[in-house]
Amino acid sequence: MKIAHIAPPWIAIPPKNYGGTENVIYNIVEEQVAQGHDVTLFAPGDAKTSARLVSFFPRSLIDAGVPWQAHLKSYYHTYKSIEYIKEHHFDIVHSHLSSSADMYTFPLSLQLGTPHVATLHSRFPFDRVQEWSGDADDFFLEWIKQTPLIAISENARAEVKLPVNIIGVVPHGLPMQQFKPTVNQAEDFLVWLGRFVPEKGAHHAISIAKATGMRLVLAGTIDRHIASSVDYFERAIKPQLDDRQIKYIGPVNTREKIDLLSRARVFLNPIEWEEPFGMVMIEAMAVGCPVISFARGAAPEVVAHGKSGYLVKDIKEMKWAMSQLDKIDRKQVRPM
Repeated sequence: MKIAHIAPPWIAIPPKNYGGTENVIYNIVEEQVAQGHDVTLFAPGDAKTSARLVSFFPRSLIDAGVPWQAHLKSYYHTYKSIEYIKEHHFDIVHSHLSSSADMYTFPLSLQLGTPHVATLHSRFPFDRVQEWSGDADDFFLEWIKQTPLIAISENARAEVKLPVNIIGVVPHGLPMQQFKPTVNQAEDFLVWLGRFVPEKGAHHAISIAKATGMRLVLAGTIDRHIASSVDYFERAIKPQLDDRQIKYIGPVNTREKIDLLSRARVFLNPIEWEEPFGMVMIEAMAVGCPVISFARGAAPEVVAHGKSGYLVKDIKEMKWAMSQLDKIDRKQVRPM
């Protein structure tokens, strides 16, 4: 098949450190190329891909210093991608909806003669800037309803209240030949990995570490373009860091992430929101690291309670789950 992927232009593919949607797109594209499909990836020029790369500017927007709220270059990328597709033959177009600027794809692709499917990587509403949200999603419905959507979990599908056309659920996957444990024996520390925002729960991970006396390694990104992310880190996280029990090591790339999760005793996922999937959970389990997660969002679909980790409802239950970790066989955590 001749497949076109329109990637969001904000974060490099694959991402240099954090970027769930971008990792997913990279893995899908590489696997489709490996299966013999003719794949074209529309992404900024810093993408690394085995597919044919079509770019309209050299650097992903965040790396170029463009804040999330500045949509013009994102619009240009989407418009030029669709114009290119109109002038060339493709069997299917796959777009990816993860931030508000990606919504432009729907009106722009309306007259596209090629079949078009979009994966819903995030949650409605997309008309939002930090804590503010508007009602523009309702205005976009006349175009969104005409595009088949794929959800990434049953929970994500159930969370959609708008009358859109969700045709199925396709959970994320991983290249298991890449995600292999780097050690035979885990070390005695906890790990949290993600974006520093309250709903990701790094502050809860710190509470668990202090309650159990175990070391905690925090890894991930502080989005300097989002004031609330910076404020959360400075207020709730930074004062707790001592470089002994509670340590922040900064963002990690894929190789570093695989090694960190391989060595960790457990990955803590104390989320405070209905996360549509949670890539780090399957990345941890792929290298044999059990997961303890609040039972929210897609976590109950991802974690097998008592086998690959534990699903809990609060900090008290998370502390209990810590005491049960010896019952988890790391060889059974990693799917074969």
